[in-house]
Amino acid sequence: MNFLLDTHLLLWVSVAPQRLSRSAHELLSDERNSLTFSAASIWEIALKNALRRPHFSINTRDLRSQLLENGYRELDVTSHHAVNIDALPLLHKDPFDRLLIAQATAEGLTLLTVDDAVAQYPGPIRRV
Repeated sequence: MNFLLDTHLLLWVSVAPQRLSRSAHELLSDERNSLTFSAASIWEIALKNALRRPHFSINTRDLRSQLLENGYRELDVTSHHAVNIDALPLLHKDPFDRLLIAQATAEGLTLLTVDDAVAQYPGPIRRV
């Protein structure tokens, strides 16, 4: 299967793998699955980093390199993705999550998420 990971999962894969559920771990370690991360997630992490929040310090350059070295595919953000956001019901106001949902839909990927609000959207979303 082809999966797009949400930002939480990317962070957990990289810095807190013990937080992954058993099903998430199984999907992410199955070599038959293709794993993708969005440039939007890297952007979101970089913005949070810039806020200098306590207990949040992720080097986005290292994170991106690590993901690519481990076989993850990078998905750029395009205007095609952006215009598909307006088709989503307003169940959740986080613009990054909404963009990830639009990207997954447009690209034929299943979005893997740990977020209950994101999992409520119609479309190719799987909560793990």
